[in-house]
Amino acid sequence: MASQANMHYSAVLALHLMAATIWTGGHLILFFTVLLPTLRDKNIDRIRAFERRYEKIGIPALLVLVLTGLYLAWRQEPEFARWFSAATTISRTIMVKLSLLASTAVLAVHARLFIIPSLSKETLFSLALHITLVTMMAVLFALTGLFHRFGSIW
Repeated sequence: MASQANMHYSAVLALHLMAATIWTGGHLILFFTVLLPTLRDKNIDRIRAFERRYEKIGIPALLVLVLTGLYLAWRQEPEFARWFSAATTISRTIMVKLSLLASTAVLAVHARLFIIPSLSKETLFSLALHITLVTMMAVLFALTGLFHRFGSIW
């Protein structure tokens, strides 16, 4: 029978994976089914409509992802200073994930404050670049976790 701590860890990991699925899947949908057609026909209302709907589930998923990710990192490496040491596979994985998180946050804040409020056909390319980069980082987040779990490449 699984211990209480292992059951707790499994529950947190399950929440983390569900949130990652929402975050990464949402960005892949945004990129392939919304952004690419928008770049063709310059109908920016399509992006606005997707953002309004997706934010209701995407932002809570991101918050769950961050909180569960920090917990899982702490469970695997309880000494916070070692998260940045690059001495072990887990510390390198944590550093990569934290770097991806910081990059995602910078791009999201920049887009939210400077691009989306004045989104137009002229600023569409800048938003497209942001969406592309955040989508790539979401995929890298997922792959980093997968590679860590099944034999790290770091």
